[in-house]
Amino acid sequence: MKQILNRLFEHQYLNRCEAKEILTKMAAGDYNDSQIAAFISVFLMRSISVDEFLGFADALLDLRANVDALAAYNPIDIVGTGGDNKNTFNISTLSCFVVAASGYKVAKHGNYGATSVSGASNVMEQHGVKFTSDVSKLEASLDKTNITYLHAPLFNNALKVVAPVRKALGVRTFFNMLGPVVNPIKPKRTVLGVFNLKMARLYFYMYQQTDVDYSIVHSLDGYDEISLTGDFKIINKFEEKIYSPELIGFERCKEADLDGGATPEDAAKIFDNIICNTATKAQKNAVIANAATAIQTIDPNMSFEDSIAQARETIESGRLKDTFLRFLELNT
Repeated sequence: MKQILNRLFEHQYLNRCEAKEILTKMAAGDYNDSQIAAFISVFLMRSISVDEFLGFADALLDLRANVDALAAYNPIDIVGTGGDNKNTFNISTLSCFVVAASGYKVAKHGNYGATSVSGASNVMEQHGVKFTSDVSKLEASLDKTNITYLHAPLFNNALKVVAPVRKALGVRTFFNMLGPVVNPIKPKRTVLGVFNLKMARLYFYMYQQTDVDYSIVHSLDGYDEISLTGDFKIINKFEEKIYSPELIGFERCKEADLDGGATPEDAAKIFDNIICNTATKAQKNAVIANAATAIQTIDPNMSFEDSIAQARETIESGRLKDTFLRFLELNT
């Protein structure tokens, strides 16, 4: 590691094979926390290259637990890189439940929040969800409720090894970037939120080399999801387009409208308000917009307007609440 660090401190880059080897050794416990922190810090000071990114992703995908049986359901994942320092409530996770309640299969891959009060795993724990890597239990949830939850550290030892270092650093790291592309199911459908356009371009280059149906979303004021606080961009295999909230029938909201609160309990309360259709208009609209993007990713022939209407009806009809309660019955 000393030799690698010296190279990186001299502004050199790793090739794809080197990046893969380092992360593989990291997962095996070959490096101590100080070495891992120093390595991670390099990528806080300079951008990660495409080869480095692909090498790290290769390692994590090679090390993943075998959950291939779930891939037969062809689920979608909705995930953000995190690290946008906006401390929003759990928009992506809620969007996953809306999509599931609308009749589509979802495999949500998530973790504890590293830079926000409540990550997906935090809000699941707040509701008593017991994390598992038992494929039969995961499949039962996907079969009966259209959604299953994969707590990332259970499926990849590398993520478990670096978790204490990431938490101690408390800042955005390249693991935030890797998380969305190392779902162990390797889903062929995904909605990925990124916090800047440079990162959007990196993922775009990566997805061009795959057969994944994807939508990369970025709010131009820095959110890693569709926030409706301003204009946002969606990139998919068909086009790259900037939308305004008004263009798709929404009012603009303010940053404060999407705040997740000061504690995981605060975020869980907002989560429940969405589930029960008692949230504020701004909160509900943000979830609808992101869920609608996922629905359109699954069915590109559906218009944005129709996918928005479907997501809204799922919340307002009570189907979202019914689906979530069934999910809790199976997962707590």
